[in-house]
Amino acid sequence: MKGIFGWLWWASVAVAAALLMGDNPAIVTLFWPPWRVDLSFNLVVLALLAGFVLTYAAWRGVALLRELPQRARRWRALQHERATVGLVLQAQSHWLAGRYVRAQTAAREAIERLRQPQAPAPSWSGTLWVLAHLVAAESAHALGQRAQRDAWLQAALHPPHGDAAPEAREGVGLRAAEWALEAGDAAAAAQALAELPQGAARRIRAVRLRLRLAQLRRDTQGALEVARLLAKHRALSPEAAQTLLRGLWRDAVREAADAQALLAIWRGLQGAERHDPRRALAVLQRAEALGLASDGGVALPRVVDEAMRVAWSGYDQLSEDERQELVLRLEVWLARPADDGGWLGRLEQAQRRAPNDAALQYLCGQAFRARGLWGKAQTLLQQAARALPAGRLRRRAWVALAELAEQRGDAAAALQAWQEAARTDL
Repeated sequence: MKGIFGWLWWASVAVAAALLMGDNPAIVTLFWPPWRVDLSFNLVVLALLAGFVLTYAAWRGVALLRELPQRARRWRALQHERATVGLVLQAQSHWLAGRYVRAQTAAREAIERLRQPQAPAPSWSGTLWVLAHLVAAESAHALGQRAQRDAWLQAALHPPHGDAAPEAREGVGLRAAEWALEAGDAAAAAQALAELPQGAARRIRAVRLRLRLAQLRRDTQGALEVARLLAKHRALSPEAAQTLLRGLWRDAVREAADAQALLAIWRGLQGAERHDPRRALAVLQRAEALGLASDGGVALPRVVDEAMRVAWSGYDQLSEDERQELVLRLEVWLARPADDGGWLGRLEQAQRRAPNDAALQYLCGQAFRARGLWGKAQTLLQQAARALPAGRLRRRAWVALAELAEQRGDAAAALQAWQEAARTDL
């Protein structure tokens, strides 16, 4: 289409020229005393056009001659830049291929070119400087040259052009933190992460490094917070996030030193985690390990009370082994001589809803026994002792029956119960 319009334009010009000059008797007279020169109008027009063309051509020729030195400098700068970029790409290619010595050689050549005083300094020369030093540092790290690697890193973080290539230098800082974490140097890793700009510190890669740093420092609570942040931004798959969070949370529970720390960890759960009976069971286990059940308090610790309610509400979600473990944990707390907070009523209702659940029979029997209701306790414990599989609950049921028989003076029943307890395999 453009070609058609071009031909139409030239045809229009030809028609206009033919109409103007084809039958034009006009004459241009020039007076230069004592001479008079008569010229055709068409000849004058052609002469003016030719003069304009020659003048413009001469002017352009002079301009091109004056630009020759600048064009030569641009050509040399372009050749220098192409050679430098080619060396950096070559160094990266060698590094990816595992040719670390060759990668260092190419990177050194690129750095020497960038260091030349007469070398041009385009806007992205700082990026080339950082990338060349980073490839050299990567190669030195792969070759085990720690001192050389650190020297390359420092040079990369301080380019000669000031604040050039901030993104590339942020990448160098992240890589330095990764190397420090691989070496187990928590202080160096923390320093590298602290030197990152605020925007870079919020990126997913930096947050992952903060998680590794917290794990290296055994800062379980900090690692848990960072892991929640990663899960919130979907930096981990849902399965991996849940596994990581569950593992870190259990580590935090195991490291809790007192009831307040345990309560803070429990209150830190979010959403559906607060209703997970397995997490509540872990809290009860840690509370018992801390000796909170034998502190002589009148009321249950707040963390224990909340964990007991959550674990009890999710009793049906637990496996058989987990149910028995929960029963053992609840037995410890329900045996305290304190206000049970309505637990005895809850146990009776649950036992009536599931009369064949031996674990519930055992728990109810022990709760009745702790409160002096020995008749009910003996009936439920006898049923539980016969129905429970071999294990800790069954043995404890027979031991409880033996102690009840001794209390009422039935030596034969006590002896039989002790024998059954001894025969029960753990």
